[in-house]
Amino acid sequence: MHFDLERPLQSAVAHRVAVLLINLGTPDAPTAGAVRRYLAEFLSDPRVVEIPAALWQIILRTTILPFRGPASAKKYAAVWMPEGSPLRVYTEKQVESLRQLLHANDYAVIVDYAMRYGTPNIPSMLNQLKLAGAERVLLMPMYPQYSASTTATAFDAAFGALKRMRNQFEIRTVRHYADHPAYIAALAAQVHHHWHLHGRPDFAAGDKLVLSFHGVPKRTLDLGDPYHEQCQQTAALLIHALELTPVECRVTFQSRFGKAEWLQPYTAPTVKELGAAGVRRVDVFCPGFTADCLETIEEIGMEVRDEFVHAGGKEFHAIPCLNASHAWIAALGEIVAQHLQGWPVQASAPQAAVAS
Repeated sequence: MHFDLERPLQSAVAHRVAVLLINLGTPDAPTAGAVRRYLAEFLSDPRVVEIPAALWQIILRTTILPFRGPASAKKYAAVWMPEGSPLRVYTEKQVESLRQLLHANDYAVIVDYAMRYGTPNIPSMLNQLKLAGAERVLLMPMYPQYSASTTATAFDAAFGALKRMRNQFEIRTVRHYADHPAYIAALAAQVHHHWHLHGRPDFAAGDKLVLSFHGVPKRTLDLGDPYHEQCQQTAALLIHALELTPVECRVTFQSRFGKAEWLQPYTAPTVKELGAAGVRRVDVFCPGFTADCLETIEEIGMEVRDEFVHAGGKEFHAIPCLNASHAWIAALGEIVAQHLQGWPVQASAPQAAVAS
């Protein structure tokens, strides 16, 4: 299946089908109060923190939020863009680019987004889609690898909203696309683009590419969460697409929170060890993040960079996420189109006209 990316934008007819991109969320402002409200919602999700709620809320309200809120606000302030939070800015660009691509290929669909935490939240956006006349909704989480703490909780919020609707939508969900060829190709294109602009690492001399995924507690793997396996699958496919070897790359996990063991190896210690071992250049890419955010810009681009340089490394590159790159929007359109098959989405041409 492919799209003609050069066709002019066509006017769409009345919409009955909607595509809702879902991302994690972001504070509304880089202030202690806004960050605290966001973290309180995020960390109160039992899918995210699997500790008995009564005990966890005491810890959260008395120990974590009073200290983590102001500290996180400073980090958000360091990455905040003139247009707002990076995650929101890039998500909105993805929505607009996907909307144009689908409409240009005669898909008469609504395209919008919601955040699992913060605004606009999933229930409010589903209500907006209903007001806009949508009868069928495709839920498209921007998490390529499935995790109960990301994908499942997004679906929970959507199904919870449906429970309060008398006249419900017809719903489809995209569970994961960790091994989708178009997604892997978009990742490879993003890495190659960075190397075209900034030079390719000298792998023969020992330079490394680190593929850093968001971490989750190891306990989730033991309980049957497929996230770790899918991260490894994505990494293997990307390494193959880049024509590299496992020796030239490292697969790591970042953003550890709390004292429990998380998926290993951890990103920051790994990069620090590489610098201390005399590795001259390290490039870090985050395949599991489809849009740049605090975890990629500040944690990788600032904190991990400092760890590497202070350990003796010479050259560090944080490769931008997919964001609204040409290859990613094309891949996103392909994934969405596959999941829309059978629904009345064409404005003027039969669906087979844009499929191959």
